[in-house]
Amino acid sequence: MAAIRIYEPALCCESGVCGTDTDASLVTVTADVRRLKDLGADIERHNLATDPTAFTTDETVRGFMHTVGSKGLPLTVVDGVTVATGTYPSRDELLGFAGLGDSSNVASKVASTVASQVEPARSELGLTAKSGGCCGGASGCC
Repeated sequence: MAAIRIYEPALCCESGVCGTDTDASLVTVTADVRRLKDLGADIERHNLATDPTAFTTDETVRGFMHTVGSKGLPLTVVDGVTVATGTYPSRDELLGFAGLGDSSNVASKVASTVASQVEPARSELGLTAKSGGCCGGASGCC
């Protein structure tokens, strides 16, 4: 089963029901994560305020934080691959990542979401796509 990790900005509480303002997205993701755990999914949430070590020990997350910073959180990583940034995945997407839902539908959503997030980030960083693959050669491989 896939390992799903959600890295969140510094939060006073993960439930979203604290203080005078309720954050509906946190309430939803809390319920979604609980449901997936009940189904046996390998899913964890990491809060920057209470679990900062998790942000430094994972290479994917460390690179994301170095490049984008906490303003890009939440970050969702599945088996070391970034699948969502700046928003929480829906329950259906999480079920698909865990192999408990319609994975073909989720795969196409993730592919389009990642592409829409990568291209703007590429230009913000001054990166351009090389023709003919990652090394510019005709073979398309390094």
